[in-house]
Amino acid sequence: MIARDFDLSNLIREGKVLVIYGPRRVGKTTLLTDYLGKCGMKYKLGSGDDIRIKNIFGGNDLKTILEYAEGYKLIAIDEAQEIPGVGKSLKLLVDHRSDIIVLITGSSSFNIKQDVGEPLTGRKREIILLPFSQKEMLAKYNRHELKQELEDFLIFGSYPEVRLAGSREEKKEYLMEIVNSYLLKDILGYERLRAPRELLYMLTLLAFQAGSEVSLNEISSNVKLDVKTVQRYTDLLEKAFILRRLTAFSRNLRKEVSKKSKYYFLDNGIRNGIIQQFAPLKERNDTGALFENFIITERMKKNSNRREFINSYFWRTFDKKEIDYIEESDGRLKGYEFKWSGERKVKPPGAWTSGYPDAGFEVISRENYLEFIL
Repeated sequence: MIARDFDLSNLIREGKVLVIYGPRRVGKTTLLTDYLGKCGMKYKLGSGDDIRIKNIFGGNDLKTILEYAEGYKLIAIDEAQEIPGVGKSLKLLVDHRSDIIVLITGSSSFNIKQDVGEPLTGRKREIILLPFSQKEMLAKYNRHELKQELEDFLIFGSYPEVRLAGSREEKKEYLMEIVNSYLLKDILGYERLRAPRELLYMLTLLAFQAGSEVSLNEISSNVKLDVKTVQRYTDLLEKAFILRRLTAFSRNLRKEVSKKSKYYFLDNGIRNGIIQQFAPLKERNDTGALFENFIITERMKKNSNRREFINSYFWRTFDKKEIDYIEESDGRLKGYEFKWSGERKVKPPGAWTSGYPDAGFEVISRENYLEFIL
């Protein structure tokens, strides 16, 4: 078994709710049940899919909620996004049981964040569980072996069942099952969206443009949806942990692009599953994009798991000078260029060094990428 990079015993607090967000099928239930099995506390586990749990935590009736939790130190609810208004009920519980610990999981953030956000202000802590990080994969591979497996990560990604699958065919079948059965389930159920075909087509266009600047007007024209709908759908895709958007960095220098965005997939395997392309790297023309997508998402996992709050961007000027990835933390800037081909002596653009003379710059290649993401 591959351990996750979270110790729930250090994150829980009496009188608080710990919320575990993440996409479907990344192991939230496994993380929860493993912890419950060894926590040593008397606990009660329910599911948001259970109509009885829905009635208890969707009704906001204090007496019923306290009766449900009586005699238990820890209350856990899996798939809590299925319970409308769950946040208000959990607020009632922790406000009247200051000794209790609450753990909930949710597979999408647009429903559950709305439900638990305001009611649980000051009463919750959040973590995001994503597909395995490279640090977590050190439980299965050493650093040399991780590098040997790089092509497999670029093509098939890091979902737990993918990493435990025995063959390429099993990996493909699993990823296609995710794409066809689970990927858009939360989004399509949200406000009863009526354009599943257009949404998947839009996602396909974004997959082909991963790592490139995206024109939502162009996507709107291709998908035959108005721009506001396309913007709303990209927002939902982010909240469903499918995409991550990078905005352009600018300090209002006249030559800097500031209004465009790039979109990355939170798992390479999902991106390749959407376009149904699992060919080896030697047969592809998108290897550089796959490498960039992988490195950026792994870096985001690292920062998120370490609870390091870092602003991320890309940078480009109107005359097409660019840096792939920018991080800003505590007022310090550093730019990173990603090179699959292994060129390590690339210099930053002159407009970058003159505009931001104190900023750092580094090239990330196959030689040094592990140091960047572990």
